[in-house]
Amino acid sequence: MGNAHFYTTMIKWEQGRRGRATSPDLSDPITVATPPEFPKGEPNIWSPEHLFVAAANSCLMTTFLAIAENSKLDFISFVSQATGKLETIDGVLMISEIELKPKVAIRDEKDRGKALRVIEKSEKACLISNSMKSKVILSPEVIIEP
Repeated sequence: MGNAHFYTTMIKWEQGRRGRATSPDLSDPITVATPPEFPKGEPNIWSPEHLFVAAANSCLMTTFLAIAENSKLDFISFVSQATGKLETIDGVLMISEIELKPKVAIRDEKDRGKALRVIEKSEKACLISNSMKSKVILSPEVIIEP
């Protein structure tokens, strides 16, 4: 892997507070808009706030998958919920923290400690979380499924 990688996106305004996000690297565009909590915001459309939180959550998953494979962690499933907290701090509106709640299912109790270590290592290695100013809170759960 080289030193620098570039990811290009474009946004084209469509109407009101809505636009279309595209990338020359991807086939599916995403409609984005101001969230409904703000003036003229639109419900049921991805917002920059949702995308910001999703970036941290999806990075946790992809990093977990790589580290789990390298660690030979035998897991059944991975699902993660993330919640970003938007608030005003020192007069600046920002996502101040993101809580990541990954849930990993394993087959055997003996792998619980290993699963937790892989989750924690994944959060520490996540390049998106490492790039954010927001505090990232990890609240993992490992369950046993026969």
